[in-house]
Amino acid sequence: MDDNDRSIAGFTMAGHALVHWFETSIPIFLVVWLAEFDVSVALLGLVVALGYAPFGLGALPGGILADRYGTKRLILACLAGMSLAFFVLALASSIYAIAVGLLLWGVAASVYHPAGLSLISTGVEDRGTVFAWHGIAGNVGIALGPFVAATLLIVLEWQLVAAILAVPGLFALVYGVTAEFDPTGAVDDDVDAGSSTALSASEFVTNSRALFASAFAVVFVVVTFEGLYYRGMLTYLPEILHGLPAMGDLVLPAELEGIEPADYIYVGLLVVGMAGQYVGGKLTDRIPPARGLAGLFAVLAVLAVAFVPVTSMGLAAIAALCGVFGFFLFAIQPFYQNAVAVYTPPDTRGLSYGYTYLGEFGLGAASIAIAGYVLDGFSLAAFFVLIAGFAVAGGLLSAALAAGLDRYFDAEQSLEASADD
Repeated sequence: MDDNDRSIAGFTMAGHALVHWFETSIPIFLVVWLAEFDVSVALLGLVVALGYAPFGLGALPGGILADRYGTKRLILACLAGMSLAFFVLALASSIYAIAVGLLLWGVAASVYHPAGLSLISTGVEDRGTVFAWHGIAGNVGIALGPFVAATLLIVLEWQLVAAILAVPGLFALVYGVTAEFDPTGAVDDDVDAGSSTALSASEFVTNSRALFASAFAVVFVVVTFEGLYYRGMLTYLPEILHGLPAMGDLVLPAELEGIEPADYIYVGLLVVGMAGQYVGGKLTDRIPPARGLAGLFAVLAVLAVAFVPVTSMGLAAIAALCGVFGFFLFAIQPFYQNAVAVYTPPDTRGLSYGYTYLGEFGLGAASIAIAGYVLDGFSLAAFFVLIAGFAVAGGLLSAALAAGLDRYFDAEQSLEASADD
């Protein structure tokens, strides 16, 4: 990598790690907020959904803003907004203030992925290497966010912990302001890397219509079901683990008083998820995306149902299931990312990924409210059956795609998909 590549890599890695640092720390706070504000799981789930929904819903406008105002400027605004949101949470004294802080975080975080990926695609010559390190940085943030939050909550009030979590965002903001690089350094050598001209309204409508008249329409629904599964499980699993008999029966030495084993099991599954994402990425070179998605959705459905009996077992069984679950939860992500590339034409690839994040993080956030209602009014088993249902739906659509459903869409798309498979 040259100096420009390294500078962009450092800047985007910091941004990607921090987006997920904040994102995955929120479920740890959910456990504390339930006790602090004495609200129902359903109400708090709706509040948390207000934060997570804009994270995905803002992906499309985020891409347009990145083209219009520049990727570096937008990422800096993202870092500043996310840090400010967590300072708002630190000052919150009511569930309404929590909602404001989470909403601010969701809006700020939503612009990162389209801006960060666009910056890499237009500014970096060695894109493959930088994309790899960019993904690793995101995984580090996914694991460290809840780990640091859970550890600090042992000795500090949650308001102070929220403020401390905001500090790295400020350091990254200062680093980003001083970072120097050419955001279009690779454009001259690669005409497909992108351009600085934003889509017009008519082009946006035309390209969107073409996408959803192709097999991408099925991929979009598949990704949405994966998002419903992902967000529902990761949001409520810390709270569910805290309430299990195995956690209450565990007697820790006096020097470990205050440590919550449930939080570290949750962090552990996120760490295992790094291995899952790596293995999934390697397998995308060998297994057609639709076939891989169908198989992995089947595994995820079984794992969700397996939580029903295992939650009444001992700590070792729970930890083992969480580890396996974490591996497969993240192993599926490279497959749907590859499916987008296989079932879309190159000239709409950026728009395709914008819609992908809308389905994954935006529409997927609906499961927070739905699953919160189920947890509050029904049994724990009903929650896991609901989550398994999302995987079954995604798996059936993936199997249909693998069986040739794409043949009923645009012929050129079908040819491209067949060639890549």
